[in-house]
Amino acid sequence: MAPSKPAQANAPFAKDERVLCFHHEMLYEAKILDVRATEDKESWQYKIHYKGWKNTWDDWVPQDRVRKFTPENKELAAQLHNQMKLLQQKAPKSVGKGPGKRGQNGSDFSSRNDSEELGGSVAAAPGRGGPRRNRDYDLEHEESFHAKPAVKLLIPDHIKAILVDDWENVTKNLQLVPLPAAQPVNAILNDYLQYEKPRRQAGSASADILDEVVAGLKEYFEKCLGRILLYRFERQQYIEVREGITKGTGDFAGKGPGDIYGAEHLCRLLVSLPELIAQTNMDHQSVNRLREELSKLTNWLGRNALVYFVNEYETPGQEYTEKAKNL
Repeated sequence: MAPSKPAQANAPFAKDERVLCFHHEMLYEAKILDVRATEDKESWQYKIHYKGWKNTWDDWVPQDRVRKFTPENKELAAQLHNQMKLLQQKAPKSVGKGPGKRGQNGSDFSSRNDSEELGGSVAAAPGRGGPRRNRDYDLEHEESFHAKPAVKLLIPDHIKAILVDDWENVTKNLQLVPLPAAQPVNAILNDYLQYEKPRRQAGSASADILDEVVAGLKEYFEKCLGRILLYRFERQQYIEVREGITKGTGDFAGKGPGDIYGAEHLCRLLVSLPELIAQTNMDHQSVNRLREELSKLTNWLGRNALVYFVNEYETPGQEYTEKAKNL
């Protein structure tokens, strides 16, 4: 009997190909030195050389750590490195707050409980062995990241600005997002799936993960909307929406929350996900992959903000305002 072949007859990445590769939570430029099938013949492994690193760092890695060298993935790598630099700049502030952990090479690591960053911050003091390369610090920071369950999601600045305006419109100006949304959450996620799916190899693990993430976001939105995604002034509107869904009348007949609420509430979910993820038992590899998928989604949504976010909020009547204040 002929030996079985991997699920994909040809490896997605080739020898000598320029790629990006994850090392813990950081993404580095690399080159593929060799390719081999896994023992179960279901996937591939790649011998990686990280650009600018000594050959001693060459390593065999699983396929899910390797990414195509595309502008989109390069942007993600740059964002991750910028985030690390910010953490390094903030690190000295936390030195001396409490007992730290002594790391390798004489570095002091601050306690995770002292961190003010959602993803965790790291404090490193100079080692005793003389000057050390930035790359050494990178590795120590990566190891500290790897020990933390939370994830810091990178949100484009203009999406952050939209969320600030959203908060002000609802809580200060007592306005509402018009419902049903012209571009509801389910339609937005379907549009993203239609955009991103052709960029994944059909039948690959990457394509399957994309489907799972989109389906998971739809389910999370349904479950989280009434619990954590609404401001107090919106709760009366939510009651009216639920009544319309239950009675099957008006603009909400035959629809669910994902068919009624739009980009503003979807983004509220996205910025809440790091805290939700921290409460799960997801392993670090899964968290890394989820963060990558969510970063791609938020970047895409940011590029299409004019299409999906409302231009004007509506001001409800006095009757609604009184009901909302009494909830």
